[in-house]
Amino acid sequence: MDANGKILVFVDLPGGELDETGRGLLSYGGRLAGILDARWGTATLLEPGAGPLTSLAAYGVPSVTVVSGGELLLDTPAHLGKTLARLAADERASVTVLPHNDLGSTLAPVIAAALNGALLTEVVSVRRDGENLRLSRHALGVRVDETKVWDGSRPLVITVPVRNLSQVLMPTVKPATPNLTVWHPVTQPEGATARVSERIPPDPQTVDLMEAEVIFSAGKGCDQATFNQLAELCRLLNVSFGVTRPVYDLGWTGFERMVGQTGRTVTPRLYLALGISGSMHHVGGIKDSRRIVSINSDAKAPIFANSDEGFVADLKEVLPRLLDRAKAAVGGTP
Repeated sequence: MDANGKILVFVDLPGGELDETGRGLLSYGGRLAGILDARWGTATLLEPGAGPLTSLAAYGVPSVTVVSGGELLLDTPAHLGKTLARLAADERASVTVLPHNDLGSTLAPVIAAALNGALLTEVVSVRRDGENLRLSRHALGVRVDETKVWDGSRPLVITVPVRNLSQVLMPTVKPATPNLTVWHPVTQPEGATARVSERIPPDPQTVDLMEAEVIFSAGKGCDQATFNQLAELCRLLNVSFGVTRPVYDLGWTGFERMVGQTGRTVTPRLYLALGISGSMHHVGGIKDSRRIVSINSDAKAPIFANSDEGFVADLKEVLPRLLDRAKAAVGGTP
C-alpha cells in the first residue's frame, strides 16, 4: 500500500454516543493499522462529547476528523457517501472501513465509486502477504471463503459484519490523546438522490436471527405447553424466538427459527437457552453471543459449561412465573 496511506474508520456516533458497533470498529481499525503498519484515524458526523472522546482515547485513536454538517446528510446517503469520499481523498486514505449495517453497506459502494477504488463487503479476515493484503469473506452462507488480493494501487473500501466486531479492549492497546479536527467540505453534493423519509426499527418477531439482539430459544426440554408459553413470552417482551434442531424436527416452527451450525449462527447480546442440553452443533452456533443464560432441569447438561449464567430448574415451574411477570409489566397484552 501507499507508504503515506492512512486507514480511515467511519464511526457515526448515533445519538452522540459511541455504541457497541463503534467500539468494535475502533478495535478493528487499530488491529488493521498494525497489520499494515499504517497510520489510522476515525471520521465522525458529530463532534464527540467527553464520554465518547474518553473511549476514543482508550482505544488508542490518534486522530478524529469531524465532518462539518455530516449529520444533516444522513437522510441522503448518496450525498453522504460522496462527502466521505472527498474526506478520504483529502486525508489520503488508502483504506476506508465501515460497518456492514444498513448505513455502512449503503455508503461503501458510493465511496468506492467516487474514489474509483476497490470494494469488498463483509470482510471476515485480513492478512498481510508481502506488499499485498489478502481479504476473505464468506460465500454460500459460511460454507466457502472467497479471498481477494489488494495490491494498494488504488483506494480500498471495506465493510465488516457487525457480528465480527469485538469491542474487547486488548491490554496491548496504548491509550492516546486524539487530535480533533473539523473538516469542512469545499462544496456540498448536488443532484437528485433517494432520501430516507422514515426509519423503522426491525421487528424482533420477524427479523433474521443472525441480526437479532435478544433471542429466547427452546430445546427438547420443552413440551408443547412450555413451547407455547415461551412463544407467548417472546411476543410479550418483543424479543426473537429460536429453536434447536430437535424442536424444528417436531414441526413446531420453520427452519428460519433454527439456531446452530445446521441453522442460524447467531451473535445476540443475550441468548436465553431454555431446555437446551447443549450439543456441540448448537453451542457452535451461539458461542459468539455476548451473554448466554441457560435453564435446564439436568444439572449435568453441557450447556452450563458454555453459559455465563445457568439455573437448574423445571421449565414447567419457571415459564408460568416468567409469563405472569411479563403480563404484569405490559398490562397483559403485547
